[in-house]
Amino acid sequence: MQEDSAGSTTDHLPRPSVRDDAGEGDDAAVPSASWPRRSVGTVLGCVTAWLGLLYFLLVGTALGPFLLWPLTRASALGILMTGARRLTALERTRRAVFFGDRFPEHYKASDQKLLRYLAVRSYTGLLCGVVLGLLGFGIVLAGLLVRGLAQGTVRWDELVMQVLLGSVLLFLDVQGLHSLATLDARIARECFGPSERERLERRIHELATSRAAVVRAVDAERRRIERDLHDGIQQRLVALGMLLGRARRGRSPEQAEALLRQAHEESRDLLAELREVTWRVYPSALDSLGLEEALGGVSERCGIPVRMEFDVGGPLPQPVETAAYFVVSESVTNAAKHSRATAVSVRVALRGRVLTVRVRDNGKGGANPAGSGLSGLRSRTAALDGVLHVDSPEGGPTTITAELPCA
Repeated sequence: MQEDSAGSTTDHLPRPSVRDDAGEGDDAAVPSASWPRRSVGTVLGCVTAWLGLLYFLLVGTALGPFLLWPLTRASALGILMTGARRLTALERTRRAVFFGDRFPEHYKASDQKLLRYLAVRSYTGLLCGVVLGLLGFGIVLAGLLVRGLAQGTVRWDELVMQVLLGSVLLFLDVQGLHSLATLDARIARECFGPSERERLERRIHELATSRAAVVRAVDAERRRIERDLHDGIQQRLVALGMLLGRARRGRSPEQAEALLRQAHEESRDLLAELREVTWRVYPSALDSLGLEEALGGVSERCGIPVRMEFDVGGPLPQPVETAAYFVVSESVTNAAKHSRATAVSVRVALRGRVLTVRVRDNGKGGANPAGSGLSGLRSRTAALDGVLHVDSPEGGPTTITAELPCA
């Protein structure tokens, strides 16, 4: 399936980079691990916190004078960061194994970010160890209290007082552990993935780029419509006027009848081309008949056989329907014009909250994803936070898949 070099789709909106990187927008934990596993991970976090503290005290102190001297600062910082990266890699593994966290593989934190993470992690880990120690001490005291109650050495007023005090301390202990665990997860996400500030700055940049691209896309679409009207419909209208003029000046009824017959055929061709132009601007069938019927019209107008599968059980948002229509329309048109295909299959399916559109042809392949046609389709899907995949090896077949979120 080759793309139309004329660019029937010209709106080049940038694809949001948030969706470009697998997992980057989803660096939080996948389904939570079991509580025994998380408990082991928390205890190991206290141990690794001691390792971080010892590293700062021993290595940091030994390298302190060299870090202060400008001539040796770079070398000393390199030595310090070598151990820091190993410790942060250990923490990353701990979060992944015992808490099920998933972080973007390609993201590389700065040296300052890694050192800050280790410093905060050492403090929170040691504090978590203190809280766990208090919890263990409370469990021992509770055991002694139960033992004294069984031996009859504890009065009831002392028992009530101890239970009330122990309940308050247990509540504070559990709340402290929960808060420290939440803080541990938060600082891990900020170190091993883009922070909220970085995400916000990147999103602002994407929106600014998208706004400029929208203006360019609208101008390009207007130029395309003007070209279609001027080079196609206007020329046919001129030809129709000339035929009618010659028919008026015809000297014989037979000549006038032949010219009128030509004018009638020209008017029918003109109406067909005008209908095609209006469908390329926006298919009215989407509003009146729905996406399935509109795609059926695409199959009827195509010059090669199109096998259509439509598996959508509920209503779709109007922008999603429009994007899905143009993905199918442009892909089928390009396949018929450029790929030498003899058959095209189209499948539109709704799974959960994602509409998947797949167009596959048996043509010669070699479609250029960076060309104007396919990049225009990518822009339409990216404007809805969707993605477009193009698989077109030389020799074919070509498969174009669009995933459009409906949330």
